[in-house]
Formats: sequence, C-alpha cells, structure tokens
Amino acid sequence: MKLSTHQIQNLTEIAINAALKAGAIVAENAERTIKVIKKEGGFSRASQVLTEVDLKSQECILSYLTPTLAPFELGLLTEEMTDDKSRFENDYFWCVDPLDGTLSFIESTHGYSISIALVAKDGIPVLGVIFDPLKNILYHAIKDRGVFKNNEIWKFDSSVNRKLTFIHDRSFLKHPNYSKVIEGLKQMSIDFKLNHLNIIHTGGAALNACWVIENAPACYFKFPTEKKGGGSLWDFAASACIFSEMGLHVSDYNLDNLDLNRPDSTFMNHRGILFSSKKQLAKQINKLSF
Repeated sequence: MKLSTHQIQNLTEIAINAALKAGAIVAENAERTIKVIKKEGGFSRASQVLTEVDLKSQECILSYLTPTLAPFELGLLTEEMTDDKSRFENDYFWCVDPLDGTLSFIESTHGYSISIALVAKDGIPVLGVIFDPLKNILYHAIKDRGVFKNNEIWKFDSSVNRKLTFIHDRSFLKHPNYSKVIEGLKQMSIDFKLNHLNIIHTGGAALNACWVIENAPACYFKFPTEKKGGGSLWDFAASACIFSEMGLHVSDYNLDNLDLNRPDSTFMNHRGILFSSKKQLAKQINKLSF
C-alpha cells in the first residue's frame, strides 16, 4: 500500500503524540530508583540493559501505533519485542526505540530519548520523531516536507562553532585505536581551520545524532565490526530521516546507504554508521580505518 502525503502527515502526528506521552512516562520515573534487568543483546553494556520504564514506554507507544497497523498495512519493529518479520511483508514498518540511551537514563545523565520512525521496505525512512524528555525538545522530519524542532522549521546552521565535535558511544573509549582516532580528528580540526576538538560520550544513539546538528561542525560514527552490536535499526532510523531531509551526511562507515531493513539481523555492526554535518568531513573520517 503506497501511502499518500496526507496519510504520512497523519501518521507523523500519531508518532509525535506517542513520543510525547511516552516521554512524560519516562520523565515521571527519572528520579526513581529503577531495577535493571540484563537482557540478551550486543557486546556493549548499553545493549544489555533493560528497565521497567523501557517496557512502560513501549506499551504507551504501541497503544498509539498498533491501531494504525491494519488500516495502513504497516509492519512493526520495536526494541523490546521479538522481530516478527512483518517489516518484510509490508510496504512500510514502524521502527521504535521506546527508550534510547537506557544506560544514560539509569545513571541520570542527559542522553536518553524516545525514537520512532516509519521506514519503507527498501530501508528509506519517510518520517522520524525523536523526543528528549529531559530538555523537552521534540525533533521530527518528514521526507520531502522538512525538519522541525519543537514544531518550528529547523534550518541547519553550519557556523555554530569554531571547534570540531566528536560524538561517540562510551563503548568506543575501549577501542584499541581510540587514541589514534582522536589524533586523526585533531588533525582534521586543524585542516578545517577550527580551534580544537571537543568530545561528547554521554548519550544514546538518537540524541548523539541530533547533537551532531546542534554542535556543528561535528560527527558521530562507529567502525564496522564482526561483533554483534553496533546499534540496531531502531537506533538510527529516525535520525537518518532527519539528516537526509536536512541535506546532511548519513551513511554506513563506507559512505554507502544505511541498511535500515537488514534482512539477517537488526544489528548494524556489519557496516558501521557515520553521521556528519559536513560531507567533506565524512570523506575524511572514512579514511580513519584501523
């Protein structure tokens, strides 16, 4: 079923309402002591933690999204449920992370969010919604319709800072070539005539991508790895829509399109990811292979 512009707008409004309501639940529980459950996931601790708040948020989101599945012929992929493969059987599927950055939430640090995207079967996201409940910031994008921040048109400002910001997951601190990467990025900051390198490693994947835009010139990337992990489809679908619609660089590490409907797994480790506020910066980062 091919969705019309009007239908996608309608679904965007539903996704926004779901994200805001789920965000309120997350915010209400932010100061509580939360029981942490270990789940099967990737190699990083961030992919192995689960709380009751993740599940409450997911339940809330699904109360909005489930009624859309049959009438719009949509599939569903959400982090805390088994992949039922409906994403391969329909022209579009919801791709949901009910609490991205659970580790940041547990530690009461800024970096967690709600992320909802609608992705076409070919892996192209057609809408993306990310809500930051701590700062009360709503980001959303609709393919060919623009990008919005708190429902105002969000235009990219390429001259926000005179520093290069590198945003990464905290697991990257343990990468054997971390220091070499940092030295390479410092040299890039010099090459681009910027003052210095700034580093942020406190957030989940969705806000990490948004912070690339907020802190431009900036980048967020993961090297390809054989280890299961590297984030999942739901970590990058909404932000990929925002970046694409804003005309910024989003790709796998080898500068090819993100594989946002990977048939054999939901993990993204096989090709890595690369978000950048400058296309030339992305090309330079691509050379940082160790």
